Amino acid sequence: MSGSIDDTYTESQVIMTAVKIIAPFTLTYGLFMTFHGGDAPGGGFQGGTIVGVTVLMLAFAFGIEPTRQWLRNTFLVGIITGGVVIFGAVGLAMVALGGDFLEFYRLYEVFGQKPKWGLEAVEIGGISLIVTGTIISLFFTMAAGFSPDRPSGTGGLEENDEPTEGEVSDDD
Repeated sequence: MSGSIDDTYTESQVIMTAVKIIAPFTLTYGLFMTFHGGDAPGGGFQGGTIVGVTVLMLAFAFGIEPTRQWLRNTFLVGIITGGVVIFGAVGLAMVALGGDFLEFYRLYEVFGQKPKWGLEAVEIGGISLIVTGTIISLFFTMAAGFSPDRPSGTGGLEENDEPTEGEVSDDD
């Protein structure tokens, strides 16, 4: 291997400035999609995806490691777990009210509330948190495979190097 190291992050003032301008708008749009998904196109999955991708955009502009340190793994696990707990709790609450899992019509029959509120709780509190945390976690997991020692994700092999016995190449 040659003495040069291919760093996976290059600072660009143009990209950093563009992300500083665009990120608040994409975050706001993602939250809008999440909160208005029951009444308009969108929902927890689409809004959670946009919020998660906004964090990825920040990581591309300002570096993956600083972003990973900003969003600790415990925080990401917490929002994913919180989303699963909210989703499960709403579903089991419908069972406790005498219906099936996520049968929101039980809200109207028991409390006189619109079934929409059960759906909103699942979409906003459950699905959006799960999707946002999962997208960010998957990105950090994939990015961990790329480092100056392994710039191409092939274990540090150069293009001309052949894998030795026991190593796996991209062609396998």
